[in-house]
Amino acid sequence: MHEVSISYRPERRAPVQALRDVSLQAQEHELLAVVGPSGCGKTTLLELLCGLREPDSGTIDCPPAALMPQRDLLLPWLSALDNAALALRLAHMPKAQARARASRVFAELGLDGFERARPYELSGGMRQRVAFVRTLLSGKQVLCLDEPFGALDAITRTEMQNWLVQALRSEPRMVVLVTHDVEEAVVLADRVAVLSPRPGHVLETAEVGLPRPRRRTDAPVVALREQILQTLGLDEAAAHEGVERA
Repeated sequence: MHEVSISYRPERRAPVQALRDVSLQAQEHELLAVVGPSGCGKTTLLELLCGLREPDSGTIDCPPAALMPQRDLLLPWLSALDNAALALRLAHMPKAQARARASRVFAELGLDGFERARPYELSGGMRQRVAFVRTLLSGKQVLCLDEPFGALDAITRTEMQNWLVQALRSEPRMVVLVTHDVEEAVVLADRVAVLSPRPGHVLETAEVGLPRPRRRTDAPVVALREQILQTLGLDEAAAHEGVERA
């Protein structure tokens, strides 16, 4: 996207600008993380990339993109396998063929054995895996992940971060990841875009350039995290009150 701006127009209220002159680029199979304070337009940015909104100005040149929201939105009356195959079924693929395709990805991504489970029988992490498989099977070249691990406990979130890295090795995609956790962004991403308070604009795009796997305690990870927090005007004590509530 290049110099993209967009405003909301609430009924009987003055327009509210969400994003202003935002320019971002991502390469094939790159993971670009987007961080910023609450209300800076991160989710709006993903909706623009997925074609769910039109900008007021600027241009967006993005391959077909699929959005995975923070909530898994699994259908409670469907099995895990049928939830994962939903994008294929909506594309008019026959049920047996869609199930077979989803089943192969289940096996590749460590979900085999849970095909018949209903969503209420799955842990939070397992539900997010099923939702990710559903997004993956959409066939889109770009995956837009909106705080996919934000509702998980710390241990499960770390497990899911490691799982995501492995999953993208098996099924490479360009990924745009919105996260409220600067540390998560540095651990997972190739680059981190830092947005300002509303109207959001890019303050910095930080190249991570660190080999994987990365540990939260690695000195370069800690240093880059601190750099990004400083860009946001947050110190360590303020981080939990600022970005991590975004």
